[in-house]
Amino acid sequence: MQSNIRLFMVIPCYNEQEVLPETSKRLEAKLNSLINKGVISDTSRVVLVDDGSKDTTWQLIDELHKKNPLFQGVKLSRNRGHQNALLAGLMTVRSVCDVAISMDADLQDDIDAIDEMLQKYKEGAEIVYGVRSSRQTDTFFKRGTAQGYYKLMNRMGADIVYNHADFRLMSRDALEMLSEYSEVNLFLRGIVPMIGLKTDIVYYERSERFAGESKYPLMKMLSFAFEGITSLSVKPIRFISGLGVFIFSVSVIILIYTLIRHFTGNTIQGWTTTVLSIWAIGGLTMISLGVIGEYIGKIYLETKNRPRYIISEYLGDKDDVVDLIDVKVKK
Repeated sequence: MQSNIRLFMVIPCYNEQEVLPETSKRLEAKLNSLINKGVISDTSRVVLVDDGSKDTTWQLIDELHKKNPLFQGVKLSRNRGHQNALLAGLMTVRSVCDVAISMDADLQDDIDAIDEMLQKYKEGAEIVYGVRSSRQTDTFFKRGTAQGYYKLMNRMGADIVYNHADFRLMSRDALEMLSEYSEVNLFLRGIVPMIGLKTDIVYYERSERFAGESKYPLMKMLSFAFEGITSLSVKPIRFISGLGVFIFSVSVIILIYTLIRHFTGNTIQGWTTTVLSIWAIGGLTMISLGVIGEYIGKIYLETKNRPRYIISEYLGDKDDVVDLIDVKVKK
């Protein structure tokens, strides 16, 4: 394994003008420290991916690049969501890096854990997951919902790493294999474990967000969980099938019971029971149609084969031939 690794940090950014100056300062200090120690190459870079921000995020990225070639920029043509922005950055640098480490821009991930990730890579790991060691800094509600989220995902067939988000190291080989996954409905936390290869884990303490607002409130997290489940598993469909068999079995029992009551002369007009049954079965039918419709919608999007993202501008090194197609490139 190389002792002088070309590392690319990939940082998705969406409306991060408040935190980006501090993030860039800390990342610059960390990479310079690793370069001075001879751990990584002096051609290592930080790639900031602007996911269609509405504030001055791209202007800040442009200024950082002009001041220091350590920073590169990838600008998406419009907002495509965190997962697509992250993938855009990873796919852009996969042919020029030895390893890529992805992390969020909010400084909640521990930058110092990068050292251990690189050590795991040197020991032969192709993918290294950053995993939270505890959730003591979370509120009781946040801790409960987050842990429930990971348990639900795994039970529903989405094979994800517990307490891991998107703070991870991937080798060039792993990135090349990731590029073979072409689905439009993207859920990297579930796709990356499918790659295989040798993996390892680095535990770290997650900090409070340095500035700005969280991009994943409860409703968005629930939507993200549902997206992951329906993108990676057919268990919800199977659950509906099982529920249908159960309801049919209950209806047969009720039919037999009703016939017995009828022939024994004990027929009772049950208006309330009838109404409740209609509402219950109607509600289950609507939920079932909704879940099935979600899968059909995903199939519809996949068949269109639309691009997952479009890069409108790239700020990078003139000597690097990165994976960009039909892109306005500034070097």
